Amino acid sequence: MEIPEDKQQLIGVKTVKATVKAMNRLIRTVGRIEYDERKLATVNTKVEGWIEKLHVDYTGRYVKKGEPLAEIYSPELVATQQEFINTLRWANQSKEVKDERTAMLLTKDAQAILEASKARLRLWDISDEQIAMIERSGKPLRTLTVYSPVSGFVVQKMALQGIRVMPGEKLFDVADLSTLWIMADIYEYELPFIKVGQTARIGLSYFPGREFSSRIDYVYPALAGETRTAKVRFTIPNPEGVLKPQMFTNVEIRINLGSRLTVPAEAVIDTGVRQIVYVDKGEGNFEPREVMLGLRTEDTVEIIRGIKAGEKVAASANFLIDSEAQLKGVTPLPMRRKP
Repeated sequence: MEIPEDKQQLIGVKTVKATVKAMNRLIRTVGRIEYDERKLATVNTKVEGWIEKLHVDYTGRYVKKGEPLAEIYSPELVATQQEFINTLRWANQSKEVKDERTAMLLTKDAQAILEASKARLRLWDISDEQIAMIERSGKPLRTLTVYSPVSGFVVQKMALQGIRVMPGEKLFDVADLSTLWIMADIYEYELPFIKVGQTARIGLSYFPGREFSSRIDYVYPALAGETRTAKVRFTIPNPEGVLKPQMFTNVEIRINLGSRLTVPAEAVIDTGVRQIVYVDKGEGNFEPREVMLGLRTEDTVEIIRGIKAGEKVAASANFLIDSEAQLKGVTPLPMRRKP
């Protein structure tokens, strides 16, 4: 189909070459800072009792690993300690039996019962140091001290002075905030481009002009049905403690798609059935040609079949050219199918 040069200028026809170049895709999304689940600890109790003393009485307090959080009075635990003390006395008395064979049998039985009593105390979180203290004093501990298993901030506190607690009941959540997770939503159609190890730039409105960098360390296996998005996870250091859980972030992931034959996205006319470009054959002649598209970015598309590198295509006013072609009954050349 011929379009004179003066008419091309009138309708604003511009042509570009199909070129092989590196394609990059930029994925922008929103993330939310969350606790690193690997550094979140729940503190509960294994005995029934009453909280007699609180060492940590407000949410948000920083505690160190091994620091006492609360003391629980448990009649059952006191009774178990007393049984241990009685067993210990019996074991000591069995050593004083004059008959050597009888003493040996009694001592062996007493030691077995004594070890069973110690094991029971350990199951209730009585430490070996506390057991040794009971052995030395011959008196049971009135309360069980609950210690923090990690260093971090108390982010949830259910324990109150004087309340009754049951086995398995949660008393505290302690979170180490030295590293945090960022959870970002990726749309279903973008997932084929996402891989573990890709780098992202992360920004917060809380820190204008400051950027953080992190890599994708996990892509979650399921999609949210309502939004058709999947979660991807980043781990980010937080040594200064400036990042807070539940903050929102802006996440940018730039993906290198490699070298591909490309044309500008506006050069392609999509009829809904096929994709067409108009190839400049020179001297005002344009040839409609069907193409097969591959990857897409914001302003570029990959051409898999239909044209070759170096061929010129109309990149503007191509819809006017297409209208002219339809009026003249010019049909696009079909793609050459691979055998």
